[in-house]
Amino acid sequence: MGPINIAVFATNYGSNLQAIIDNCANGKCHARVVVVISNNPDAYALTRAANAGIPTHVVNHKDFPVREDFDRALLKICQSYDLDLICLAGFMRVLTPVFITPYQGRVINIHPSLLPKHKGLHTHKRVLESGDTEHGCTVHIVTPELDDGPILVQRKISVLPSDTADMLNDYVLSEEMVAYTEAINIMAERIARKED
Repeated sequence: MGPINIAVFATNYGSNLQAIIDNCANGKCHARVVVVISNNPDAYALTRAANAGIPTHVVNHKDFPVREDFDRALLKICQSYDLDLICLAGFMRVLTPVFITPYQGRVINIHPSLLPKHKGLHTHKRVLESGDTEHGCTVHIVTPELDDGPILVQRKISVLPSDTADMLNDYVLSEEMVAYTEAINIMAERIARKED
């Protein structure tokens, strides 16, 4: 089985993108990043991609008053590449069925909580406020409902009384970098089985 072709969508720093790039290069991830797309022209993720020789595109959501038009612009770019999978890695936009439907079952997202708990934003703060004893991250297949869809991978950490939201962010991020590679490899196997 050869590596699958993936697009990575990122909005800001691109930590998970870098982990994916590195794990593709060292053979841990059975994929090839063929394009990186951001909605933020200042995203450091774009620099990471450029440093790795990966083509980049910026689709600024602020240029699209209608959410579906933004998704159509993303779709047009993606359809110009031979993509097997789309990975949302810190992509801070909610995609509509306009984008999701053509790639049904082939868009995955990482979320910094143990879904279905703590959908949405500020998960680390909410975990502390809830008194949860464990936290973590989830990679799931994207559906039109926010932070929903079949779960591929979850990685857990223990929450200690001394933990702060910033500390949890760092702990969970290190787990995310492992979880995303695991999830891509699961999807690569599924795609290979369908092609056999």
